Amino acid sequence: MYTRHPEGAIAVAMALAASVAGAEPVYGPGPYVLLDDALIARQERVTRRVTPPERLSEPVVTGPEDQCFQPYITVIRDASTGRFRIWYGVPENAGQSHLATMESEDGIHWIRPHQVLADPAPIQFGVSILDEGPGYAHPATRYKFGWWHGGGLQVAGSPDGLHWTRLGDGVVLPHNHDINCIYRDAVRDRYIALVSTYTEGASWTGSRRIPMQSSSPDLLHWSEPRVIIAPDERDEGETQYYCMDGLLQRGELLIGLLRVLRDDLPADEGGPVAGIGYTVLAWTRDGESWERDREAFMPRNPQPGSWDHAMTWGGCQLPVGDEVYIYYGGYAQGHKVNRFTERQIGLARMKRDRYVARSATSPRGTLATVPRRLNAAAMTLNASITGEVRVRVLGPDGHVWPGFGFDECRPLTGDGVALPVSWTRPLAELAGRTVAFEFALRHARLYAFDLVGAETRGGADR
Repeated sequence: MYTRHPEGAIAVAMALAASVAGAEPVYGPGPYVLLDDALIARQERVTRRVTPPERLSEPVVTGPEDQCFQPYITVIRDASTGRFRIWYGVPENAGQSHLATMESEDGIHWIRPHQVLADPAPIQFGVSILDEGPGYAHPATRYKFGWWHGGGLQVAGSPDGLHWTRLGDGVVLPHNHDINCIYRDAVRDRYIALVSTYTEGASWTGSRRIPMQSSSPDLLHWSEPRVIIAPDERDEGETQYYCMDGLLQRGELLIGLLRVLRDDLPADEGGPVAGIGYTVLAWTRDGESWERDREAFMPRNPQPGSWDHAMTWGGCQLPVGDEVYIYYGGYAQGHKVNRFTERQIGLARMKRDRYVARSATSPRGTLATVPRRLNAAAMTLNASITGEVRVRVLGPDGHVWPGFGFDECRPLTGDGVALPVSWTRPLAELAGRTVAFEFALRHARLYAFDLVGAETRGGADR
């Protein structure tokens, strides 16, 4: 199950779509990731399943060789060269970091040795970096860097990601725990900061770490941070959060990696209580109200003695072709154990948008979306199908549009992120109409669907 913060996801989805379209909600270019139920009007014999990515067995950045000693990382791929660059923290001492970087041709094998960069100012922890792109209006600050020191978020700018100059005068956003991240929210033309804060709450005892969110037009002037996710009565033990990172916009969803901390548990039964951690999904449709899963998206490695057995904390999502690379921090024995050698960086990969599957076996399951105005000419599915999937197109009153029934749909099979859907008539005929899509699934996992845009045509609903 996932938890909504707050309730009303369907209303949020419709409001966001309306704001993007400038009027009523539309089905235009997506993707439409079926992570939550906001787009689902009804479903029968369909199960929601979180689908963890497949991780590499060994770390890609190590403690002994690369001097990694924290789980905070950013990886960016240069659009012109295709080359990857990673930034991560190396130690000055237990409470002070420097920014290190390496490059790679494939995002897996890094060109060593690493380069330690000059600090723009003292850095405690944090490696949150943005690339505004080659066309950015202020090339001297194309890259942005956020970290924690001296009681809150500090920021710097760089023309190349290597030479940094502090922006602002010290702390620009105070908060009392040493983890934060920054993100460029292009959909809403602003910056977001996610900041970790020790605080008390009505649903838990003592002071716990929870993520808060603030927004800014310029990285220097920030709104008052507010709680976006917190433990509740359904959470076990001393559940708290090591902030959230790895934000990625996919269609109407902004998806993050929420790091769960359980300092009250051992990595192995009967072992020392040194703390464990794992990663769950969190998402928002309006940029303000967040929902979270309770089931682990990236569980810690179950193999005793493995390098990421105690902690598996997601830190960065990077689209690469038809995949998403997810870089994460792994710890071997516990939260506060051997921080200079056991905190390393790993890589997990998944086909894009495959966070959650809507699964059905036999007899077939059905899933229908909410109705919206159609502004598209074609549809594709992100699905893994050993049986078949068919799609029909419904009108606002539930009737089937002629030529778009299950029998008129060519059955889909196979495994792909963009399987084309075809009927006896082209989908473009329905542009401008109000439609809903109903999927019939048999031995299939549906993750998302997408639409190819078209100029909206006129036409009344039947």
